Amino acid sequence: MGSERNQILAGLFEQMADLMEIQGEDPFRINTYRKVGRILAELPADAADLLADGSLAKIQGIGKSSIAKIQEFLSTGAISAHQQLLAKFPASLLHLLDVPGLGPKGVKAVYEQLHVKDIEGLKAAIANGSLAALPGFGQKKVAAIAKGIEFLERSSGRIRLDQADAVAGLVTDWLRRQPGIQMVSPAGSLRRCCETIGDVDILVTLSSRSSQQDAERLLADFVKANFVKEPLAAGSTKASALIDIGGPVVQVDVRVVPNASFGAALQYFTGSKQHNVKLREIAIKKGLKLNEYALFEVHGQKEHAIAGPDEKEIYTRLGLRPIDPRLREDRGEIEAAAEGTLPDLIELGQIRGDLHVHTIASDGALDLEELADMAMALGYQYLCITDHSQSSAIANGLDAARLAKQIDRIRRLDSRLKGLTLLAGTEVDILADGRLDYDDKVLADLDFVIASVHSGLSSPREKVTMRTLKAMDNPYVNCIGHPTGRLLGERDAMDLDIAAVIEHAARTHTALEVNANPYRLDLKDLHCRMAIQAGVKLAIGTDSHDREGLSLMIYGVNTAARGWATEGDILNCMTLAQLRRWVAKKRPR
Repeated sequence: MGSERNQILAGLFEQMADLMEIQGEDPFRINTYRKVGRILAELPADAADLLADGSLAKIQGIGKSSIAKIQEFLSTGAISAHQQLLAKFPASLLHLLDVPGLGPKGVKAVYEQLHVKDIEGLKAAIANGSLAALPGFGQKKVAAIAKGIEFLERSSGRIRLDQADAVAGLVTDWLRRQPGIQMVSPAGSLRRCCETIGDVDILVTLSSRSSQQDAERLLADFVKANFVKEPLAAGSTKASALIDIGGPVVQVDVRVVPNASFGAALQYFTGSKQHNVKLREIAIKKGLKLNEYALFEVHGQKEHAIAGPDEKEIYTRLGLRPIDPRLREDRGEIEAAAEGTLPDLIELGQIRGDLHVHTIASDGALDLEELADMAMALGYQYLCITDHSQSSAIANGLDAARLAKQIDRIRRLDSRLKGLTLLAGTEVDILADGRLDYDDKVLADLDFVIASVHSGLSSPREKVTMRTLKAMDNPYVNCIGHPTGRLLGERDAMDLDIAAVIEHAARTHTALEVNANPYRLDLKDLHCRMAIQAGVKLAIGTDSHDREGLSLMIYGVNTAARGWATEGDILNCMTLAQLRRWVAKKRPR
């Protein structure tokens, strides 16, 4: 499970730091745990492999105590010190850490001074004025916390795609190690690569020699696994448990299905509900019956299974081209499958480069050489360096002089590289009046320019739309970065007139980004499809700030695919020569 295991470990260390901060422990120890969490999140390889060859212990910042905890997790699926910390607080207190604007210090204050233990208690403290009276709070901060609670409640019960991936990776890794396991697959909204996930569904088949008792034993063992926070149920075919990976608590449902029904069950439990309803209607019209067990021919009171073990056969028997799980939302995919017009969706292997990465020159953690090495390891043909511009002071943005030096460094390194072209770019801020943070003379020296809104995101619809449209008018702007500015589970999208933005992008020969960071996935799938239908190119960028960041490309690819994107719709599926010609088409001649 590789990076998923690293992310789970990182989340556990980060949560231990939060709990220690609430408990009032030594700030040095707290910061040590946070540092270990950051290191684990950015590891270039699986922590288990690095531990085995001894290289993990050589990394500065990871001491013997941390190594022991990592070893414990890899052996048992849990860290006892983490469990002990959790036991000291009400489980509901952890939910307060999810409230934007509160943080561990705020949780400590409301817990110790107001005896607030949950969201409802926090809302009551806001209503009666006691929260505003706490030292360090006040009306402005309380208003921000109230807004954070409102946002959290609107998005509650859902987790990000990468979080669901991490949980599913932990469980499927455990399942595959159990005796008698034959096939394991996630299903549900996770398999459809939805931007947020409710419960995680996993299907399992056992070998033909396994008995009903074997299935029951597997499910009973699952709910008792070390990574399970709370078992919910364990029956003869299904078990459910709550799992905590150092972030949100996630419900995981494991189902054991017969081998003969695996394809039908995978199709059924992948969904979506609307997609399945239409498939059943097609089956009925053909005199067939479709459920999670099989596709049946019906003759009076008798039924005969004609498809079940293989998912693709369910579709072909219904007269349809097999439909990629990422499209199964009843948005015209069934009609396209019947007509033979389904698109060949974009795949990760078609990406030739990353057009949005940050280095230590601004707020990134890696230097040019490290990024180049990683890009070559990914098989990329090109990599565009897009550090922040000067107005992003919090991100250590570059002024024109620093950018000139950065361009020189990029050109010199590029001249020494073989097999990878390093492009000089920027993520330039779109200012409040729609002007850009650099003048055209500076932008003309760059190979590729991303323009992004980073401030004033809550401004009225007319203003944020005007800023974006005006930026696209600039002949050097090639792409609008994370166009709506949303952060899933943390910040709403700008009130942007997306239709006007897409129309203007088509008119001005400007691409729109699909930001692959799972916090963003911006543009979202529906907007991707709107852009494609308007003839607008999409640029899938990781917005990478660290080692883990470059590996996030798959999330952008899957989001674009959910928007029906093909290889021809994606800017960074072009060859370098094609990309240069595309950029030159907009520039003054």
